[in-house]
Amino acid sequence: MSITIENLNKRFGDHIALSNINLEVNSGELLALLGPSGCGKTTLLRIIGGLDVADSGSLLFHGENVEERDARERNVGFVFQHYALFRHMTVFENVAFGLRVKPKKERHPEAEIRRRVTHLLELVQLDWIADRCPSQLSGGQRQRIALARALAVEPKILLLDEPFGALDAKVRKELRRWLRHLHDELHVTSIFVTHDQEEALEVADRVVVMNHGKIEQVGTPDEVYATPATPFVYQFIGNVNLFHSRIHSAWTQQHGDAVAYVRPHDIDISHTRHDDASLAGEIKLIRAIGAVVRAEVAVAGSEELVEIELSRERFEAQPLANGDQVFIRPRQVRVFEESVKGTL
Repeated sequence: MSITIENLNKRFGDHIALSNINLEVNSGELLALLGPSGCGKTTLLRIIGGLDVADSGSLLFHGENVEERDARERNVGFVFQHYALFRHMTVFENVAFGLRVKPKKERHPEAEIRRRVTHLLELVQLDWIADRCPSQLSGGQRQRIALARALAVEPKILLLDEPFGALDAKVRKELRRWLRHLHDELHVTSIFVTHDQEEALEVADRVVVMNHGKIEQVGTPDEVYATPATPFVYQFIGNVNLFHSRIHSAWTQQHGDAVAYVRPHDIDISHTRHDDASLAGEIKLIRAIGAVVRAEVAVAGSEELVEIELSRERFEAQPLANGDQVFIRPRQVRVFEESVKGTL
């Protein structure tokens, strides 16, 4: 089921939640709406699902206008951050609930309902706890049951609002890999909201980066990370160094009101100067974080503090220590005019 959004706008009083949103969601893809709190991503998801109404614009499912349909008529499944499972029902009955409350003429026979629920529990790898109550489950298990319940009614579109937001980091990583695997099996058109950049880049086919009610960029995970369209995207997705004045001129040969953006892993560091683009500095802090070593370098004659990321292999090949005099130079620089500099 494809989704077409054209010139969509939404206000809450004086607050502009969505401003002229245009987006095409391909049939069968897993799309992430990524951005900081208050950027409009959840509002957009709710409008797609029929839980909110846009002030203007159009919303089409597979070319058909659905603005007049309520949430029940849109054949959409929802998964929220808080599981909303029925505490007095078993896992099996929670998943079966949507099938059992269908109008009589649409309801499947009991044997078919049981077959479908059993299949879904096997799909989410929880058939072995079908008789348990939600209070007996872990957070990750509850969220998988919530997803199975959403899928039970065979939705054409699946909407997930921060589905793993209430879980700890280890469980989040496990579940997002599991969600990607599940989607590859089912190919249900899916949209999930997240503020976690790593989650969006790892799980989604495409990422929609939003800020202040507008879309900043739409692209594959690699596109939005490697070739950010705006300063906001550069800053929001991954770490970045911002350079002004003398450093900017030395590295880009440009002057005026512009800012250079450089990823920490795109900076070389050495005890010797290699060329005129190398800048002298002093290491102020070295810290190892798992497979990565981060160095903070104060550039000579400047107030700039540059963050550099090295692999363990690079660091061990050229050991560095606090207080070392070093030279740094970027391998890749992106320049934006000061007038278009984004804010978080």
